Order: sequence, then C-alpha cells, then structure tokens
Amino acid sequence: MRAKGKDSLILLIVLLIGLVIGGLIGDILGQSFEILTYGKSIGFSPVTVDLSVIQFTIGLKMSINLASILGLISAILIFRKL
Repeated sequence: MRAKGKDSLILLIVLLIGLVIGGLIGDILGQSFEILTYGKSIGFSPVTVDLSVIQFTIGLKMSINLASILGLISAILIFRKL
C-alpha cells in the first residue's frame, strides 16, 4: 500500500507529464488539425524584487491548448489504472 503523500506527488508528476506530452502533440499535429492548437495563455508577467543584497524575478505563464487538455484527461485515466 502506498503512502498518501507519495500518491499526491505521483499524481502531480503524471498530470504534468500529460500536459507536456499533450502540448507537444498539439504542436506537432497542429498544422494538420488546427482545432488541437486552440487554447489560451494564463499567468502573470514577471515581477522583479530588488532587496539591494539579493534580486529575484518571479513569473508564471502557461499556454493550455485542446491537445494538452486531452493529455491531462489521459493522464488522469492512466493514474487511476496504477
């Protein structure tokens, strides 16, 4: 039997892999099937924090298309089979 914390980590990894693979498939097949490339970008612009001693930049942007959503659904189904 697996520990609860490990299940959450494995689920997160499987979901990320599903999103990435789905996005790649969407990019590859997007020229043939344009519907796979339909999507939106979400996130926020980079923000720089300068504290004189240390400076860091935080930003996040995700581009989600139809193929990545299909990859996410596939990842959920695969995780349920594990």
